[in-house]
Amino acid sequence: MMDNDRPIKKAVLPVAGFGTRFLPATRAQPKEMLPIVDKPVVQHIVEECVASGIDEIIFVTGRNKRAIEDHFDYIPELEDLLVRKGMFSEIQEFEKLREKINITYVRQDKQMGNGHALLCTKKLLRDHEPFIFCNADDIIFSQTPAIKQMIAQYEKNQIVQEMVGVIEVPAEQVEKCGIIEPARFEYSKEQELPVVFEVAAIIEKPSVFEAPSRYANPGRYILTPDIFKALERTETGIGGELWISDAFNNLKKQKPIYACQIQGKRFDCGNKLEYLKAVVEFGKHHPQIGEEFNQWLKSLAEKEKLIEQQSL
Repeated sequence: MMDNDRPIKKAVLPVAGFGTRFLPATRAQPKEMLPIVDKPVVQHIVEECVASGIDEIIFVTGRNKRAIEDHFDYIPELEDLLVRKGMFSEIQEFEKLREKINITYVRQDKQMGNGHALLCTKKLLRDHEPFIFCNADDIIFSQTPAIKQMIAQYEKNQIVQEMVGVIEVPAEQVEKCGIIEPARFEYSKEQELPVVFEVAAIIEKPSVFEAPSRYANPGRYILTPDIFKALERTETGIGGELWISDAFNNLKKQKPIYACQIQGKRFDCGNKLEYLKAVVEFGKHHPQIGEEFNQWLKSLAEKEKLIEQQSL
């Protein structure tokens, strides 16, 4: 029997995908290493984990993912160069991040869905501990880290079951997401669900007309070891792959599954357009270039408006 008195300290990040939507940029580098201004996507996710109290990261890797390991490794030649150039803040910032986490790497030899990636970590997660599973290419821009929001609600509501994070998405994104069907609620635009609510089902990529809500899973879960048994009993789904959402639908026959609404802007950085939106959003708030970048965006909008007026 598991209780939630133990703080959630571990997170699993799957990074084994090929990133085919970003070819040819991802032929020799992982999509998770694409930069959002001056930090790779995966570092933003790791920083979210650390800011949420996580101190152990398990990366599920595959071929051509060595760059991720190198990124979080100690590089003495680079640090010597930064010291000679007087770039001490760059050293200290990253070293503080490295000191706060212990990183383990597990190999996923076949690309068979996020459920299969999670099963690769089974031996590293003790039987009594809840843990985080987090997509490594879904960035959420928010005042309070998304994972921290979920952990706070998990503890506040004394939940000992699985919990999935949800963000309301516009209609045009519904068919690209796993959509949550709330239990005991008739969803409508006028009705607001509570921050934490029970899940009836998770439906992978429904049409906007068939979707039971617009609450999408942005790749954030709090899981218990029960998920492993559920995955082992779950048949492969979309694309012939094993999905956590399908395991959830099986697991909820035995116990309730909960959803937690996350406050923030979600960017699916596995998608070209969403990736560019993330770059702009983080550029606007960047401590070094944010003000100048905002001024440039404003001047660009003014120029485009002037050109439009002149063409009338």
